[in-house]
Amino acid sequence: MEVRKSYGDVVAVDGVELEIRAGEFFTLLGPSGSGKTTTLRLIAGFERPDGGRVELGGVDVTDRPPYLRDVNTVFQDYALFPHMTVAQNVAYGMRVKGVGRGERNARVEAILETMRLPGVGARKPSQLSGGQRQRVALARALVNRPEVLLLDEPLGALDLKLRQEMQLFLKSLQQELGITFVYVTHDQDEALTMSDRLAVFNLGRIEQLGAPAEVYERPANAFVAGFVGVSNVIERGGKRFAVRPEKIRMTEAGARGDGEPGRIKDVVYAGMLTRYVVALDRGGELQVVRQNLETSSAEALDAKGRAVLLEWRPEHQLEIDRPGETEGAR
Repeated sequence: MEVRKSYGDVVAVDGVELEIRAGEFFTLLGPSGSGKTTTLRLIAGFERPDGGRVELGGVDVTDRPPYLRDVNTVFQDYALFPHMTVAQNVAYGMRVKGVGRGERNARVEAILETMRLPGVGARKPSQLSGGQRQRVALARALVNRPEVLLLDEPLGALDLKLRQEMQLFLKSLQQELGITFVYVTHDQDEALTMSDRLAVFNLGRIEQLGAPAEVYERPANAFVAGFVGVSNVIERGGKRFAVRPEKIRMTEAGARGDGEPGRIKDVVYAGMLTRYVVALDRGGELQVVRQNLETSSAEALDAKGRAVLLEWRPEHQLEIDRPGETEGAR
């Protein structure tokens, strides 16, 4: 049943209907204010829907408080107790539930081993790196093996390299444990890298739901094309088309072909690749990405102002809706 949630006049979740499969890594992707975090909080029980219901394993849990749902949540700020040791943090939930000390210690040791954190149980959170603190937060959430683990932008506070390492760790961990992960992020690369499936949120609704490759290669509308990765949108003959920058072939002006002539307006050298912005003779701009296989930075930057011809294969050109024309999936 479609779930709704409003705060005064603001509709945060507008009729979302979503089924997440057991054991999958599912991502809620969208910009700030799109409704993804509110949807996660509805699943967790931190918020109650104004309409609709939430089911876990086929059981209606809409009226259950968070502590009676078989889910745990990991937040961006870790929410670790600074005065407790790592082992005490991880064991906290079990202690509240009355689990015996011997069993608590054994389960803490086992989950820290799984988190690649052997021997840190006696340390305080302040003595750990950001990546280690994140794994302690994960250990605390997973020690009771919940049916569903909810993750609210958990890598947002980490630097780029560590974030990429944690993405791979989280994906391998989820596959190892077989627990359903529901992951919230605004980072498109993160969603494409980690997810089995993802839902693209916008203005409280789901614009598209599917596997990462499906959403990236065949965006449902202009919003998805523009938000998930980088996509060019061009209008010709009253129709709008999306073309990914890496699918465009750029050659010197005068080359044989039926493409779009233009002139390189800007060049961004980014190490492994170079991004070109091309102003088209017929109007509009397209971004083109080229790998720097044998191109130096000087050669790439020297291309600014050069006349070029852009071409792409028909299957890489996807017709999309006009803004506001498609309501999107619920």
